[in-house]
Amino acid sequence: MKTKVNEISIKYQGNFKLSEAPKITSSLSAFELLYRTWNKYQIELQECFKVLLLNNSNKVKGVYQVSLGGITGTLVDIRILFGVILKSLTTSIIVAHNHPSGTLKPSFADKKITSKIQKACSYFDIKLLDHLILTSDRDYYSFADEGML
Repeated sequence: MKTKVNEISIKYQGNFKLSEAPKITSSLSAFELLYRTWNKYQIELQECFKVLLLNNSNKVKGVYQVSLGGITGTLVDIRILFGVILKSLTTSIIVAHNHPSGTLKPSFADKKITSKIQKACSYFDIKLLDHLILTSDRDYYSFADEGML
């Protein structure tokens, strides 16, 4: 009896080579890149959680939307997040989500998921460089800049 299984793969969509990819040099450069990828029609309506996948030189391999939630929160499944990180052979990440309310203050849930992601990163020798909170006012909060990482 022949067994059939599905193959799982990661696909990069884009028209540039990794050598031409933008390099993240600060929380501001990460914010600017991520903000450009955000759906401006939803940023004030629903929380969305994304991960910026980086190589060892902090060049952007890609952006992946992990979840789209409700008005006051979104579910981040660590298994899905790390499935993408590991399959893409990423060495560093920056995670980000928006606050539809416009407030930049991290919630208890924001701090908890950051800690959980940081712990998981330590098992795989992946660097969590930052966690950004974005608002529609083109403003952001950086966990790294505030000494929370």
